[in-house]
Amino acid sequence: MRMRKKKNLIPRMERCEVYQIKDPYDRRGNWRELMPGARELRVELGCGKGRFTVETAKAEPDVLFIAVEKVPDAMVVAMERAAREGIENVRFIDADVNQLPEFFESSEVDRIYINFCDPWPKSNQAKRRLTHGNFLRLYRRVLVPEGQIWFKSDNEKLFAFSVEEIPQFGFALSEVTDDLHADGPRGVMTDYEAKFYAEGVPIHRLVATMQPWTEPEKNAEVDENKSIL
Repeated sequence: MRMRKKKNLIPRMERCEVYQIKDPYDRRGNWRELMPGARELRVELGCGKGRFTVETAKAEPDVLFIAVEKVPDAMVVAMERAAREGIENVRFIDADVNQLPEFFESSEVDRIYINFCDPWPKSNQAKRRLTHGNFLRLYRRVLVPEGQIWFKSDNEKLFAFSVEEIPQFGFALSEVTDDLHADGPRGVMTDYEAKFYAEGVPIHRLVATMQPWTEPEKNAEVDENKSIL
């Protein structure tokens, strides 16, 4: 669903600009200067309107959260949410996920959140899925040893693809479930997740922990154009 253009976007962005990092390339390797006492540095890919971002940051004030969102009309809502709550341990980047290694140094990120990303269901769109091997290679470049990816989706076929794909790139899976909230709400929900939960749509979730791994010289076994239709 396309995000509606926000009225007065620029002045709204300016009012909460303290939350936006406009020079992420210059921050590479030095993110913890924003919060020297941070226990961990975590990155959320595609924060949307920021419900998950803000509530998670509020619950863990000793963790520095960096939210990446390439749609300014969504990001401004997230920043306004953070401002209303007075959250001090979250910052936002207006950028594309494929630039992560340009923003973060090797072993700088402890955890990556991927919540309800676009499933890109057609076979010729496989490489655009955020759990595709091409992105997993990027995550490996910024995660600490045994760093984690926390992934949630309402899309059964994308989740099945991810369960197969992720271990092929040196991640061990745990906490794999096809119905996260079967026994009642668990953890902080995104706006989409709360809507899906209210409608009875099951939520899929997994945790992927990075392991030592050497990529085969020719990864011919991996089909990079898998359809999930």
